[in-house]
Amino acid sequence: MTTKRREIGYAEAVAELEEILEGLEAEDADVDALAERVRRAAELIEACRARIAAAKLQIDEVLAARES
Repeated sequence: MTTKRREIGYAEAVAELEEILEGLEAEDADVDALAERVRRAAELIEACRARIAAAKLQIDEVLAARES
């Protein structure tokens, strides 16, 4: 059974990415958890990209409305 993760905000995703990075940089990093951390980091990066794209679209719409 797959569980759906709740939608995460940009700042929260970045904070979690920083935590993952700190864990990966630690001398005692858990190699067994490495694949899961990288998978989660990829999910978070995709979420951040989606948030940035959505924000860009909103900004473009606002600017286009101002020009018309």
